[in-house]
Amino acid sequence: MESIESFLKELGPVYAALLATVFTWFVTASGAAMVFFFKDLNRAWQDIMLGFTGGVMLAASFWSLLNPAIEYSAELYPNMVWMPAAVGFLAGSLFIFGLDKLAPHLHINFSESEQEGVKAHWHRTTLLVLAITIHNIPEGLAVGVLFGAAAHGVEHVSITSAIVLAFGIGLQNFPEGFAVAMPLRRMGVSRLKSFWYGQLSAVVEPVAGVLGAVAVAYIRPALPFALAFAAGAMIYVVVEEVIPETQRDKYTDLAVLGLIAGFVVMMVLDVALG
Repeated sequence: MESIESFLKELGPVYAALLATVFTWFVTASGAAMVFFFKDLNRAWQDIMLGFTGGVMLAASFWSLLNPAIEYSAELYPNMVWMPAAVGFLAGSLFIFGLDKLAPHLHINFSESEQEGVKAHWHRTTLLVLAITIHNIPEGLAVGVLFGAAAHGVEHVSITSAIVLAFGIGLQNFPEGFAVAMPLRRMGVSRLKSFWYGQLSAVVEPVAGVLGAVAVAYIRPALPFALAFAAGAMIYVVVEEVIPETQRDKYTDLAVLGLIAGFVVMMVLDVALG
C-alpha cells in the first residue's frame, strides 16, 4: 500500500484520479465480460448485487465524503461548520435530479413504459446504458474529489483514503457491470455487444474523476462543498435508482441483506484503512 500511495502522490491529484477511475472502469468491464461465460443471471443474485452496490455507495457517501467535508469545514468556516456540507449535499442531489429529469433513460428492471427523462424513441439498450451512465457520474466524481482533497493535505483525507474509496467503488462495479450486461443479453443482444454496452456505461467515471480532481485541487475553499456534492449525488442515485430496482420482485429481503453487506464492507475498508 505504501508503494502505491507514494506512486500516486508523485503523479499528482489529476493523474492519480485518472488512474484510479480507469481502474474502476476496468473492474466494470471485467464484470461485463462475465457475459461471455454465463448464459443468464439469476434474478435473486442480480438483486443481491445491486443491493451490495447501494450499500457501498451509502457507506462511501458518509465515511469517505460527507464526514471529511464536515470536519474540514471546521477549519475553513468555523462559524458555519454545517453550511458547506448542507449546501454541497443539496447541490449534488439537485444536479443528479436535473440529469434524471432531462436525460432519457430506463432503469434495469423497469419496462419501456417506465422510461424517465425527456421522452425519446430510442432503443431500449441505449436507454439502459444511459441510466447506468448517470449512476456512474457521482462515483467517478467522488474519487476525483477525494484525490484533490488529499493533495491539499486535508487532515482527515489522505491518498490512502482515496485509494480505499477507489477500491470500494471498483468492488461494487464488478457485479454492476455483470448486472448491466446480462439483462442486455437476455433481451437478445449479442454477447460482444452486451459486453461493449456494459463497459461503456463506466467510461464516464474517468471523465468525472478528472473534472472533480481539477475542480478542487486548485480551489481550496471549494473542497468541503465538492466532497458533500459527491455525497449528495451518490445518495440520490441509491435512493432513486438502486433501491427501487431491487424491490420489484420476490427477492426484496435478499437485496436488503446485500445492501447491508455492501455498507459493512465499505465501512470496514474506510475505517480500517482510510
